[in-house]
Amino acid sequence: MQYRKLGNTDLRVSLIALGTMTWGVQNSEAEAFEQLDYALSQGVNLIDTAELYAIPPTAETFGKTETIIGNWLKRGARRNDILLASKVAGNSEGWVDYIRGGPRLNRKQMTEALHASLGRLRTDWLDLYQIHWPARNANYFGRLGFSELADEEVESIDETLGVLHDFVRDGLVRHIGISNETPWGLMRYLFLAEKHGWPRVVSIQNPYSLLNRGFEVGLAEMSLREQVGLLAYSPLGFGVLSGKYLDGEAPAGSRLALFPDYQRYATPAGVEATRRYAALAREAGLTPAQMALAFVNSRAFVSADIIGATTLAQLRENIASVTVELSADLLEAIDAVHAEISNPCP
Repeated sequence: MQYRKLGNTDLRVSLIALGTMTWGVQNSEAEAFEQLDYALSQGVNLIDTAELYAIPPTAETFGKTETIIGNWLKRGARRNDILLASKVAGNSEGWVDYIRGGPRLNRKQMTEALHASLGRLRTDWLDLYQIHWPARNANYFGRLGFSELADEEVESIDETLGVLHDFVRDGLVRHIGISNETPWGLMRYLFLAEKHGWPRVVSIQNPYSLLNRGFEVGLAEMSLREQVGLLAYSPLGFGVLSGKYLDGEAPAGSRLALFPDYQRYATPAGVEATRRYAALAREAGLTPAQMALAFVNSRAFVSADIIGATTLAQLRENIASVTVELSADLLEAIDAVHAEISNPCP
């Protein structure tokens, strides 16, 4: 396993992080335990979850993934062997209002959320606590076309960061991060941290893959210059970049077979780009999934590549991507595809 610094901290995180959002819907608790045990045996130390999980989110599965991880820890896993990250839900605009009657990023709700997560996870602290999405009108979850400010009622980042500061001060959280954020949001967090002497965000968890390289526009430079590492999520685009959905295929039990509405990475342009990337991988003697993950791993602004798997075979293949080094010629060929079909799945 390779390890990289988490932002400007002294923590070294595994380049491959274990994503958990399928646990409790697509994966049983026993399967989640197998994944955790195998990942740790391969040197993975960063486990990423959220109060929202499992996915797709429902009132019945809310918090279920954290509970599974907590049961694994209770079983005898050594808490100090892992870096545990979770997230608090942002404003839902009617989407997940079963969370505290409509989640908000204010002191009352964030305090309730953190203590509930700690309880489900059976731990006294989180190594990283992240804002899952902004509490304002912004481009995230695939939205494009931001052109004007909406008439909106939102909690200020000043209030949110002040609450996170208190969590760190009280020893409940070691470090803080943001997710699904924009360049403006990241710089606002950094500005307020410097202004008030509060903790800086050390990570930003945004989508990044061969189908969505939007992070490179603005955020990549900021990530490197400000030492805020990217925790790249959906590096395989919901599994699309594995090539298993090409030619109209949808293997039984796969995410798009179970949840066909999840079309973010299955646009016509995304399918064509995937076809070309898969061909490049096979010409290079690689599986499409390993090439796609190796590309993400090769970026200097990436602190960790968050992989998710529903089978141990997938998990083994994904973790093994850390041993794959892409040649200069292959990287050039990847960029040529990207130049023709740029960011087809934002």
